[in-house]
Amino acid sequence: MDERIKISAVDLFCGIGGLSYGLQNAGIKVKVGIDLDKTCKYTYEANCNAKFIPANIKDIKSSDVNIYFDDNDVKLLVGCAPCQPFSTYTYKKDKQKDERWQLLYEFSRLITEVKPDIVSMENVPSLLNFKKAPVFYEFVDSLKKNGYNVFYKIVYAPDYGIPQKRKRLVLLASRLGDISLISPTHSVENYKTVKDAIGHLEIIKSGETSKTDIAHKASLLSEMNIKRIRQSKPGGSWKKDWDKDLILDCHKEKSGKSYGSIYGRMRWDEPAPTMTTFCTGIGNGRFGHPEQDRAISLREAAILQSFPETYKFAESPELLSLTKASKHVGNAVPPRLGEVIGISIIKHLTEIRNGEK
Repeated sequence: MDERIKISAVDLFCGIGGLSYGLQNAGIKVKVGIDLDKTCKYTYEANCNAKFIPANIKDIKSSDVNIYFDDNDVKLLVGCAPCQPFSTYTYKKDKQKDERWQLLYEFSRLITEVKPDIVSMENVPSLLNFKKAPVFYEFVDSLKKNGYNVFYKIVYAPDYGIPQKRKRLVLLASRLGDISLISPTHSVENYKTVKDAIGHLEIIKSGETSKTDIAHKASLLSEMNIKRIRQSKPGGSWKKDWDKDLILDCHKEKSGKSYGSIYGRMRWDEPAPTMTTFCTGIGNGRFGHPEQDRAISLREAAILQSFPETYKFAESPELLSLTKASKHVGNAVPPRLGEVIGISIIKHLTEIRNGEK
């Protein structure tokens, strides 16, 4: 990065630091991460060179943010509002009742009050589909009214070297000029696969933890689930692969037959499916290891999210909650996507400095 370009960033809804870590890899200084979930504090501060503040965005004022921006730096405000309220199910169920719907409005409020030079937001693609729920479009309109040039697109994670078939909505906005995301760095011919990402890791069994890495820990499967995973083929389905006595009663119902990927194994030669908050349990999706008779470990899930193999999740094995850490990983912005966002911002600022825009 051009040493003359200095950027200070504040990360709202920072979680365990996927976006912050990625921005820092790109050369952007993240001063602070803010999140309501206090359980993210250790992981965030242990991996990101930034302070973690446990707080509700509704209680954050412009002064709380501005103190972290250096006067002569480009001011960057980023955030990924929790995506659960934008899921199809939640939208249909309680689109007006869920207070989390207001988080994007609160983000918009802070942008209006703080007036950072650049803004970035990452969220679920389905946010674009809710024509009856104007939150995203009102967010964009507010940015434009405040003088921002706005860019957004749905990103397919493998296009940027992330070994996971994740799709995310990425927004960039700048008061300094037109801004956009850099072009894809990968194509179908060289997508990172599951084997590229985790094929080298130590072999462990169901319920076992590596002696050298406390995060390389697999959930304990029941005897019945061991039988199920043993009959599961990489990329296959319980519908075709299992003996009838292994099929769950709920999947014999019409409504359950559509969930063909659960209890399934990943394929070595493809990017992984999207990591969710339940990514270390085989009953929640295609989260079975391609070869070993177990669900993927927390470390494997994190790597498939593009977290480095050294990312810390707890101070000791006793303090590591697989359930909690899996939720953190599934909710995170992939660090590599954060890095791509950071690179795009730096490219934008460099072009402006060089008079190319």
